[in-house]
Amino acid sequence: QVQLVESGGGLVQAGGSLRLSCAASGRTASIYSMAWFRQAPGKEREFVTGINSSGGSTNYADSVKGRFTISRDNAKNTVYLQMNSLKPEDTGVYYCAARLGFGVRGDLYPYWGQGTPVTVSS
Repeated sequence: QVQLVESGGGLVQAGGSLRLSCAASGRTASIYSMAWFRQAPGKEREFVTGINSSGGSTNYADSVKGRFTISRDNAKNTVYLQMNSLKPEDTGVYYCAARLGFGVRGDLYPYWGQGTPVTVSS
């Protein structure tokens, strides 16, 4: 069992940056792959980026490649999402998720945080 708590969301102007954090509880948190998803108002949840348990493999949605960076610190059981060059279309609630294995399908992630809102103004 893993509990996830996101933080770091907020309001930022277009072109700005934010760093989200996801703290995972549980002694075995480091064995899980982690991912960030987001859901914009009126839209379906979408995969943003993921990282495997060791941090050696990552993948990104095309819409955020070159702007967002995912990383993890297993000693702190924390995953980070550095978001640069933010655009209004990045607005949404960002969710951290965990699973064994590695993939982009949200329905295969059994553990989710409560979400942190990000608003990018134009």
